Amino acid sequence: MTSIVYHPDYLLHDTGNHPETKERLIAIMQLIEETGIDLRRIKPEPASIEEIRYVHDPDYISKVKEYSKRELPLDPDTILCKDSYHAALFAAGGMIRAVDLAAGGENAFALVRPPGHHALPDRGMGFCLFNNIAIGARHAQKIGYDRVLIVDWDVHHGNGTQYTFYDDPSVFYFSVHQYPHYPGTGSSDETGSGAGQGYTLNAPLPAGSGDAEYTRAFEEILMPAASRFDPDIVLVSAGFDAHIDDPLAGMAVTTEGFREMVSIVSSIADQCCEGRLAITLEGGYDLHALSYSVVGVLEVMGG
Repeated sequence: MTSIVYHPDYLLHDTGNHPETKERLIAIMQLIEETGIDLRRIKPEPASIEEIRYVHDPDYISKVKEYSKRELPLDPDTILCKDSYHAALFAAGGMIRAVDLAAGGENAFALVRPPGHHALPDRGMGFCLFNNIAIGARHAQKIGYDRVLIVDWDVHHGNGTQYTFYDDPSVFYFSVHQYPHYPGTGSSDETGSGAGQGYTLNAPLPAGSGDAEYTRAFEEILMPAASRFDPDIVLVSAGFDAHIDDPLAGMAVTTEGFREMVSIVSSIADQCCEGRLAITLEGGYDLHALSYSVVGVLEVMGG
């Protein structure tokens, strides 16, 4: 069974005239309704402050709360309104709930916003407030899944996620992304440090790369690395901004390419950890491309 984790309060994060807008989730949910996919729908609870502190510094959490109250941006790209802090707690809580569902035998897709993978322990950036997938990974470890594989196929490198786990051998971070591109990190020589050396694996691709290049990266780079790591649970930062129609990048992936990516990731989860798979939404800014790609991924997840 496949579940989606969604809360209407994600729509309260009002970014105004900005690419990361509530219409993204509205388009996805409308298409899910139209296609009639058989999904279980789950409402999450907000993450607790203790759970946010798995990853983020207390002073930064307080800053997000205060800036949200005052409707101040964290940076020129990262807009806050009075409800942004509230929505961000629910976004992290959505990924935590998805992890719990995966632990119970249901793969799950957390359809959340604001996104998270650029958020550093002490700083939000790139539309991201709290690092939802990093918080989800720490939650997975808290409930007994020691070895966590994170796969990030957003077109932008997940610098916040990489930084969080860079010296940690219990979390393997794999990212495929356009390079060079925002935020400037993610070269192939960034492989971890200290005890985490070798547990970060970047597959940077040039602009114009499409389904064939992504599939090759998954089959030739990710699959053998994941087999060696042998995770207890698999988490995915699923951005859909590598789509050929997306306005914020220059890649050429199609909806079918995203279906193939999740098929490979699902096979890794099946082989290594009894199918435990939880996905969270990151980027994707063309509403048609985003909604059809998400639905395609959900169809593959549901078999």
